[in-house]
Amino acid sequence: MKTLFIVCLAVLLFLANCQKKEEPKVQPPLSSGPIQAQNEIGLLQEAVRQEPKNVNAWITLGNMLMDNSRFQEAIDAYQKALELDPRNADVMVDKGTCYKNIGKPDRAAEEFKKAIKINPGHLYAHRNLGVVLANDIGDKKQAIKEFEEYLRLSPDTPDTQRIRQEVVRLKASK
Repeated sequence: MKTLFIVCLAVLLFLANCQKKEEPKVQPPLSSGPIQAQNEIGLLQEAVRQEPKNVNAWITLGNMLMDNSRFQEAIDAYQKALELDPRNADVMVDKGTCYKNIGKPDRAAEEFKKAIKINPGHLYAHRNLGVVLANDIGDKKQAIKEFEEYLRLSPDTPDTQRIRQEVVRLKASK
């Protein structure tokens, strides 16, 4: 299978180089549909099977699975990445987001808190923790603190106004 892939790739590269040089090489846009995504996921799964210590492959696989709402599989991929790189706050935040999406807000909050412990300035860990605390766990006081920290760290983010409105709403409902 691997040999067939390499031969096909070599033939495609050869044919691509046989084009007239004056022709612009325009590639059609990749389909972002489910078939394309499934193909990419399959390639990434094969990559991590062949190189199980490739942290970037695990992260990319996790991201692709999360983007396709395959949250439990994404959690598993992120866990493998964290076994290889246990201080990767970005992966913890993504893993937490997946936990939120499968209805496990406590686990999500735990991941966001771990990310903040490693990187106290991680914007999305604070914002996502605020969202989970406010909407899923019901800890408005701590949610306000997380949102305020998010705004303090980056007062000009695209969602600043929405987060400020959320803080006002939470304070009014205490």
